Amino acid sequence: MNSLQHVAIIMDGNGRWGIKKKNSRNLGHKAGLKTVEKIIKSSIKNKIKYLTLFAFSTENWKRPKNEIKFLFKLLDNFIDMKIHEFEKNNIKLKIIGNISNFNHKLKKKLNDSEKKTAKNKKLQVNLALNYGSKDELVRAFKLLNKKKFKVNFRNLEKNLYTVGIPDPEILIRTGNTRRLSNFLLWQLAYTEIFFEKKLWPDFNENDYSNIINKYKKTKRNFGNI
Repeated sequence: MNSLQHVAIIMDGNGRWGIKKKNSRNLGHKAGLKTVEKIIKSSIKNKIKYLTLFAFSTENWKRPKNEIKFLFKLLDNFIDMKIHEFEKNNIKLKIIGNISNFNHKLKKKLNDSEKKTAKNKKLQVNLALNYGSKDELVRAFKLLNKKKFKVNFRNLEKNLYTVGIPDPEILIRTGNTRRLSNFLLWQLAYTEIFFEKKLWPDFNENDYSNIINKYKKTKRNFGNI
């Protein structure tokens, strides 16, 4: 049985779910938060140590302004509602991505939330915000150049957003779409990938458990035979 520390998820299909149900993409984004809560609880139950959620990509700025505004309002509300629960349940929040251009209030709220939960150890939730893997790699090379460090695997990994976090053993993408969409390209080199037909708001604890069980029975070669 394979050990499991880290699950990464591309939470795809919120907008399509909202259009299908109520002709509103925003409704789908709101429904997707309920699935986030379920998967966090299920991760704790399955003794997973790291859960990385792709919440907003560097490419998502191309979306309509009203939708972007709604997404950030949802994020703001989610932090307000859940950060005390994270503290109570020993959950650490870590932001990966470039949030330097977020408004001051939200940036402070995210930074404060990271500080409040920094010592928590049951589960670390990595929230990928304004994250793109190509952007992350360019940033890492710039940091290496600035520090005058030698370019090698070890030094590069020390300058990624995910420094100190083990690579995911599992990547799940919901929404019946089979691509990585510029997510954790370096970190996913030997990750087991599961593409799920269900849209994110329909994804549930049983679906999650089934994927975990399939992973545990998968033979992992890492280039060997």
